[in-house]
Amino acid sequence: MTRRLAACLAAAALACSVQFAPSPAAAQETVRAHGWAISGDLKYPPGFPHFDYVNPDAPKGGTITLGAGGTYDSLNPFIIKGTSAIARIGAGGAIAETMVYDTLMASNLDESGAEYGLLAEWIEVDSDADGIFTAVRFHLREEARFHDGEPVRADDVVWTFNTLIEQGAPQYRFYYGNVAEVVALDERTAEFRLTPGENREIPLILGQLPILPKHYWQDREFNATTLDPPLAGGPYRIADVNAGQSITIERVKDYWAKDLPVNVGQNNYDRIRYIFFRDRVVMLEALKAGDIDFRAENSAKNWATAYDVPAVEDGRIVQKEFDHERGTGMQAFVMNTRREIFQDPIVREAMTYLWDFEWVNKTIMFDAYTRTDSFYENSELEATGLPGPKELAVLEPLRDRIPERVFTQDYEPPVTDGSGNSREPLMKALELLRQAGWNVDGNRKLVHAETGKPFAFEVLLYSDLLVPHTQALKRGVERLGGSVELRVVDAAQYQNRLQSYDFDMVVSGWPQSLSPGNEQREFFGSDAADREGGRNTAGVRDPAVDILIEELIASPDRETLIARTKALDRVLLWSFYAIPMFHSKTDRFAFWNRFGYPENPPMMGTNPNIWWIDPELDAALQRKGRS
Repeated sequence: MTRRLAACLAAAALACSVQFAPSPAAAQETVRAHGWAISGDLKYPPGFPHFDYVNPDAPKGGTITLGAGGTYDSLNPFIIKGTSAIARIGAGGAIAETMVYDTLMASNLDESGAEYGLLAEWIEVDSDADGIFTAVRFHLREEARFHDGEPVRADDVVWTFNTLIEQGAPQYRFYYGNVAEVVALDERTAEFRLTPGENREIPLILGQLPILPKHYWQDREFNATTLDPPLAGGPYRIADVNAGQSITIERVKDYWAKDLPVNVGQNNYDRIRYIFFRDRVVMLEALKAGDIDFRAENSAKNWATAYDVPAVEDGRIVQKEFDHERGTGMQAFVMNTRREIFQDPIVREAMTYLWDFEWVNKTIMFDAYTRTDSFYENSELEATGLPGPKELAVLEPLRDRIPERVFTQDYEPPVTDGSGNSREPLMKALELLRQAGWNVDGNRKLVHAETGKPFAFEVLLYSDLLVPHTQALKRGVERLGGSVELRVVDAAQYQNRLQSYDFDMVVSGWPQSLSPGNEQREFFGSDAADREGGRNTAGVRDPAVDILIEELIASPDRETLIARTKALDRVLLWSFYAIPMFHSKTDRFAFWNRFGYPENPPMMGTNPNIWWIDPELDAALQRKGRS
């Protein structure tokens, strides 16, 4: 997300003192609602009882034990320092900081680009005569409370926003860059005044703001790691901490918002315990041994071969695939263009010919995956075919600044015969490398023709899981005379090196919603390229991409958003920042047979937070045992 940052950051870094302030001059139009959708159409009307995909009568109670990767040394998820337990815990994307912290609004698994009031009783949006948003107001519910019983008020909203901008992780400054200032209009109403320019997503961006208790933090150092559970206000609170090894959160029985429509049928467990594992193989064995209850299985090989145990055969452990319709984004070998070796797009294109997806899919992944060919995969946003009229209207003004193939070719990753010995892709890669000044010397080593430097780089990994896939890339490079080192490090070291951009290549990705917006600045914007802790992993610094991102963010309607996202997709693809990997249209879960869950998954896919412990199944499992 590259933003119009100059004025944005200066204006967003406000003093933390709260002032009750009058609103600026009346806007041309003001819309107040119980929720907000980018499209303007909300699925759920005022007074809706609950989301359609939940079981409103789901029983409450019991404990679920989940596995989490790596370790942690902090309970503060909002800063760059340390490794936060709250940021790391998760099962298939199910558990996030929103289980501990309340946000102004809540999203749901049925819609993309829509949110409904949580802390906020209503949202109000001002527009000028051109329909451009100028201010967003949230009116807090009278009953909203933190866990210590103190009310959540507008000065908490103001304090939270300013503190995250000034002391929080760098992405907050990018994500909220369109906010000029935030003020408390009265005790329960906070107003976000916006910088000039169009951003149709900004009401939803602000709705995602987690609200922190000013009275708790005002005498504490916010920008510091801590293992003391911070005061929060969500449906769960941190109960037990075993530093680096496990953490337990417990349901807040008198949670003020438990009966709100956005929460009905969710947050069903009394306690959720997370055990941290540095080794994914050990985590899998922990499931089979009954030490954890649930596992999202990302390895097709494991799914096909690692569950041949009595508990699966007799039904005590269930293996089940759930379909989803969410966009998958892109997972890829990401090349760090801050490194000299990957600054030339011709070299980066050559690299795409050296990873044999067809062989990897057949040999390692049991033909379970589909090749990714878009940054917005599995959605209507991905570019296909040649650009249509609406895309061309976006791309033509940039014709002399973007690759010509954007206009003339449909991007497709190279394809092999799947034998592992395809010569044609290797010859194409060598041809491109020669164009970029790399030649094979008398010792059959790939070296730069002018400097004599060898073609060598390191792939940084945080798990053994993707080593076999990466070895396929290593073989391709080495067949041309280059050299690749695979380095697997622990989660903390990986995070530190990723945040400081100390890598040549990583396996990473860009998760995408069906309504992309501000986050694109952080993913691909020039201003994010060198900010420590940012998410512009590839180091994209392209003025044309910056323009496309700003136009995407300013899209006035869904049709325009689709066209502008496709245009951005094409430019990114033909710039070869990554070697696209693969995706699946199903979620694979393995779990002990003690849970109830909605039979028809919502659009975004199911997750354990909308499941519950079924008393009959749980009793039956206890009789049978887990050994």
